[in-house]
Amino acid sequence: MIPLVSFVGYSNSGKTTLLTKIIRELKSRGYRIAVIKHDGHDFEIDHVGTDTWKHRQAGADIVCIASNKKVAMIETFAHPPVLDEIVRNITNVDLILTEGFKQEDKPQVEVHRQGVECIGLKNNRIALVADQQIYEDVPYFKLEDVEKIAEFLENIIKQSG
Repeated sequence: MIPLVSFVGYSNSGKTTLLTKIIRELKSRGYRIAVIKHDGHDFEIDHVGTDTWKHRQAGADIVCIASNKKVAMIETFAHPPVLDEIVRNITNVDLILTEGFKQEDKPQVEVHRQGVECIGLKNNRIALVADQQIYEDVPYFKLEDVEKIAEFLENIIKQSG
């Protein structure tokens, strides 16, 4: 099973900025990475008038578009999907990272900045990335410790293999 780690924190805590740096670092080490971003709004990736939009309008539950280098899939759910339903289609990667999904019971790294509310310690918190340590007995990294965070994630990859 592909290991999954969720980066969680409230808005403006720096999750996206941190994740892009971590992805670059893990890629430089030769890993294949999948990322799933939670969106609290109803995003629209397809555009009115395209063939795939017409297929969805006709009632298709899953629409894929493929080129020589990319594949995109849009799946419509009758209920809000849980993370396990989303990751079931992800293969051929070494690690799945998510941004958000703080309600899910998956391993979580909390990203916290001073002046932003912290989520609070949970049983599935595996690390904290913040300006300062706020939880005892939880591995702690500073926001600029990208290489150390990548090593932490690399150990998770190696343990799952």
